[in-house]
Amino acid sequence: MNLSQFNRILRQVFLLPVVALLLTAGALYWQIRGANATVNLIQESDARIAQAALIAKLMVDEESGLRGYETTSDTRFLQPYIEAESHMQAEFQRLDKVAGSDPDQKNLIADMQNEHQTWRDAFALPVIATVRAGGQTSDVELNLQGKSLMDKVRNDINSIIHNAEEHRTARISLWHQQVHDMLVGLLLLALSMGILIGMFTRSRLHAVSDAYKTSLDVLNRRAEEIFRSEQQLRTTLASIGDGVISCDVDGRIQMMNPVARELTGWSETEAIGRPLEDVFRIVHETTRAVMENPVAKVKRLNSIVDLANHTVLIRKDETELYVADSGAPIRDQTGGTAGIVLVFRDITKERRTQEALLASEKLAVAGRLAATIAHEIHNPLDSVSNLLYLMRTGASEEESKQFMDMAEQELTRVTQISRAMLGLYRESKAPVQVDLKEMLQEILLLMERRFSDLHVTMRPNLPSAVTVDAFPAELRQVFTNLITNAAEAASPGGEVRVSISPQAAGVDVDGHKLQAGATVIITDNGVGVPESVRPQLFQPFFTTKGENGTGLGLWVSRGIINKHGGSIELVSDTSEAAHGTVVSVFLATKPTINAGGD
Repeated sequence: MNLSQFNRILRQVFLLPVVALLLTAGALYWQIRGANATVNLIQESDARIAQAALIAKLMVDEESGLRGYETTSDTRFLQPYIEAESHMQAEFQRLDKVAGSDPDQKNLIADMQNEHQTWRDAFALPVIATVRAGGQTSDVELNLQGKSLMDKVRNDINSIIHNAEEHRTARISLWHQQVHDMLVGLLLLALSMGILIGMFTRSRLHAVSDAYKTSLDVLNRRAEEIFRSEQQLRTTLASIGDGVISCDVDGRIQMMNPVARELTGWSETEAIGRPLEDVFRIVHETTRAVMENPVAKVKRLNSIVDLANHTVLIRKDETELYVADSGAPIRDQTGGTAGIVLVFRDITKERRTQEALLASEKLAVAGRLAATIAHEIHNPLDSVSNLLYLMRTGASEEESKQFMDMAEQELTRVTQISRAMLGLYRESKAPVQVDLKEMLQEILLLMERRFSDLHVTMRPNLPSAVTVDAFPAELRQVFTNLITNAAEAASPGGEVRVSISPQAAGVDVDGHKLQAGATVIITDNGVGVPESVRPQLFQPFFTTKGENGTGLGLWVSRGIINKHGGSIELVSDTSEAAHGTVVSVFLATKPTINAGGD
């Protein structure tokens, strides 16, 4: 028996009692509905009797009031008559309403109403008028006539009540018969349904019992298959090149593959059952602060997570490795978290390679500036030598003073160039306030000779001081790269523009929040960058300069700007009318430094 057959048997065993209950409920509903209809008819008869009795009481009030007034001529005795008369018409209408659709009753009610009206018009009103006029109403014939008229009304009321009572008695008898039939029917139906359900369930249980034996065999075979699958999974985990650690929902280690054991320095026997943070100890590379446990982070976010950059794993023997990893929740059948799996790898070699590339780019920048700086320093020193020679060869005191001032100016220029060169690679361990205007002026000073050799005009537009928190040496490297690229891209006779655009905190037209900071814009009017090349500009080792470029400048620059929480954008146009390239670098005044770079 397969699962679908088993489910069908379960549905049958479940549905048969449901169907039986529905049939029983239907029969019960039908019987109760008939009984309710009979009860409604009984209530209708009761209402008719009560309404007729009420009208009879009002008529008694009318007669009593009229007789009192007739005897005493005091209008106070007439008050019951007036009260009863005011309600009589409404009560007749209610009696007609509760009579339903019975034509005999309606005719009887109509006759009674007409006879009452006759009594009122032919006897009551004349008597009242006679008494008010001071006449005598003791005439026996007159009173007998009034009594005769009222007796007819009473006979009609009694007929209505008697008819309603007969209907009520018949309906009560019918209701008792319906209840008896309902109880007998329910008993017979329940007995037959119980026998049917018992016989059917017995046959189905025999089928389930046979199927259970078959299912045990199937489960045994599947357990063997699961065991083989688990062994295959363990073999796969043991053979992959990344470390894998599996934890339960509380973060205690359940399994480690060989790579994980090698990277952490813990054996599986030692690690099993320990909290993950005891075996997988991670700290930040620079701050040495303990980083959030991946298990806690997965449980908090309930999704796949990655370790932050600059994560260091402290092995059991206290040696350290740079690692990158990801954690993911293990889901159970209900979608809840049954455990966490951590996958990590050693990126120490990658980090060393990246650091070597950064150092290489710094050396390349220094190499590109070396010739320019040599020219910038050599020329002022030549001027100083010439001025000293003139002073030694008989210059007058006034000329010597003038030559000394000129020599001092040239030495000041050499000092400025030397300080700017030292600042280019002076490292700082924490961000400091950097004056962007002063930094760009120093860079442009170092590159004056380069601009002259390339026959490129520099047009700076630097407003008052704009300061941002940053690593100055790294920003110098970025702007040196970008300005050098712009100068080389501009053809002889072209120009390069460098400007700073301060930005206040606020909200733009699209509702986006703006940070306080500044945008450095470097523009050249060269031929532009072809559209096919632009997507690759920020990729490592891609260069359009052939052997003269390393292909690392823009890649490193983007990483530094991202580290500073800023952004760098490049827009280029190759058309005849408006060719050129614009590079925009935004830096926040108080950025969140991203230690991970890009």
